[in-house]
Amino acid sequence: MDKLVTALRAAGEPTRLRLLVLLSHSELAVTELVTILRQSQPRVSRHLKLLAEAGLIDRFREGSWVFYRLSGDGTGADFARQLMGLVPADDVTFVKDLERLAQVRFARSERAATYFRENAQEWDQIRELHLPEEVVEAALLDMAGPGPIGSLLDLGTGTGRIVEIFGDRVEQAVGIDQSPEMLAFARSKLESESYGHCQVRHGNLFDLPFGVDNFDVITVHQVLHFLDDPALAVREAARVLKPGGRLLIADFAPHSLDFLREEHAHRRLGFSSDELTGLCQQGGLEVSEIRRFPPEEKSAEKLTVLCCLAIKPGAVEKKNQSGRVAPALEKAE
Repeated sequence: MDKLVTALRAAGEPTRLRLLVLLSHSELAVTELVTILRQSQPRVSRHLKLLAEAGLIDRFREGSWVFYRLSGDGTGADFARQLMGLVPADDVTFVKDLERLAQVRFARSERAATYFRENAQEWDQIRELHLPEEVVEAALLDMAGPGPIGSLLDLGTGTGRIVEIFGDRVEQAVGIDQSPEMLAFARSKLESESYGHCQVRHGNLFDLPFGVDNFDVITVHQVLHFLDDPALAVREAARVLKPGGRLLIADFAPHSLDFLREEHAHRRLGFSSDELTGLCQQGGLEVSEIRRFPPEEKSAEKLTVLCCLAIKPGAVEKKNQSGRVAPALEKAE
């Protein structure tokens, strides 16, 4: 009862209600909320603090920026979602707020698109070296197994593409990346209501901000070859993977294209099947399957992609009454 009373008090103020409506539509930074509400930053920050303390919104830091979104779980989340159903869609104040939100989202999307255009050449250069991404993506979806997925974590999410393709199969999804520019691009792609259950976060994949046994599926798509210590990344992924959960790795097979190391910061020139198996075993995982995807045309200048499925030993997660796996995105204390 105390939690409910606190939530009612927090939401029962015009500006804070406006904030909840905005955050139910989009994940926003303080500066963006200031632009939309046309109020001072200290005032907006005070309101956000009260909403966060009441459990109605979640707060995430990315470098010097702080982002907010409607709470994802708990009593506050349930109350906030019910409250949003009572908000009159034709109220003049809310309508104007949402119009300004659309302008902010457009500007954000334009900035992200500009960054991606400026860096598209190097992405295109690498994509031309191997099979179309659609083939690898289809393999990952298939290897994840049939049916719905409770919770998914994508490490080194980049543009958020993996979160996007798994979006209609998961109850909750989180993409982790260290690049603010890539997160901005990913966030702009996941803005639609279809991806309201998906989010991206700034984070270190060697030190994930989650407790043990949290995720049903974890994906690591074309990331390991950038890392100084891929074994540590796999162990950390295994730590937050649920017993019976699946780790999906897609990366290059061994190759000799040194320019990828010199021009694109690749630390490793691919991994063999035995190396991927060894990385998973060091993390306490059992490799179930490795699929090999050679390039369409055989050439020393082309790359083969390997997709590896590893499973964390233990009981398979219990399902809820609907038959779907119950999600668990608890943060580490």
